[in-house]
Amino acid sequence: MSNAVQDIEAQLQQLKAEAEAALKDTDAVDLATLDELRIRFLGRKEGRLTHIKRGLKDIPDSERPRIGSLANEVSEAIEGLITQKQQHLKEAALNDRLKTEAIDVTMPGAFRPQGQVHPITLVVEEVSNIFYGMGFERIDDDVCPEVETDYYNFDALNFPADHPARDMQDTFYTNVGKNVLLRSQTSTAQIRYMEKHQPPLRVVCPGRVYRNEDVSSKKGVLFHQFEGLLVDEHVTFADLKGTIHEFIRLFFGEERPTRFRASYFPFTEPSAEVDVAWQPAGKSEPVWLEIMGCGMVDPNVLRMVGIDPERYTGYAWGMGFERLAMLKYGIDDIRQFTTNDVRFLQQFLGA
Repeated sequence: MSNAVQDIEAQLQQLKAEAEAALKDTDAVDLATLDELRIRFLGRKEGRLTHIKRGLKDIPDSERPRIGSLANEVSEAIEGLITQKQQHLKEAALNDRLKTEAIDVTMPGAFRPQGQVHPITLVVEEVSNIFYGMGFERIDDDVCPEVETDYYNFDALNFPADHPARDMQDTFYTNVGKNVLLRSQTSTAQIRYMEKHQPPLRVVCPGRVYRNEDVSSKKGVLFHQFEGLLVDEHVTFADLKGTIHEFIRLFFGEERPTRFRASYFPFTEPSAEVDVAWQPAGKSEPVWLEIMGCGMVDPNVLRMVGIDPERYTGYAWGMGFERLAMLKYGIDDIRQFTTNDVRFLQQFLGA
């Protein structure tokens, strides 16, 4: 073995030992120092191992493969030590961060504002709960669909064939099928429910209705209505008035000036409209605002669903939720409910 071979072997062993010693000192080595050591030992241009490999040209050809293999082993050993050290330093840095940035899970979370229930929905639920307390059952759109037929919307409710409400200017007819329309009133719930149930009956039905109206501060083409129906023996108009007065007291939290005006609806006889006193902004005197139509169920409607009007009587009403919300919250324009103005809706947070 030549002196050149022995010298290179000694240099490789010394390099490995120096690398092990340098990487063994845990406190003195950080990630930046580790990168410097990698360049010092294994750098492609000025690294110690690179410098040693340059001397391979001076050794005999017979020894060159063995010494070259030894150089590769030393390179892999040093690279493994550096990688191991790097992983250790990264884990230690992560542990330090976890100690200093630990989250106290017992602390309350940061408040994130959530969406708020729409004022119409608030009123729907409040009104439903009031009548639930009076013994009424709530039925929903699976019993009273929004897309209806002419029969349920008009014929079964005692509308004459020439009634103005049947005309296109009031009702939205569709091209889904013959005489298929968007319901113009939740009174359709009366018929559908009475077809399948016999008295005594106490039900309410909230839902959307559609009418081809001129949009204004008091009217729109889509609004929300609340239908009520009670059918039993010995029911009178006095029972109806008592129910409505009690609802108004519970809903507004106090007595409100209320009046019943004689009116006409094909499906009730006698019929009335109910007004409640309302103090609009900027007005010195209160005004009357209609909130519902009501009356005793017409005997023809009872006959249409197979209920004997000689034995049973009943009353029904339909009220608009938008009108109720306007009265309760002092809103002067019905269109505000559908503009989705955040400034308007935020007023009902916590309502």
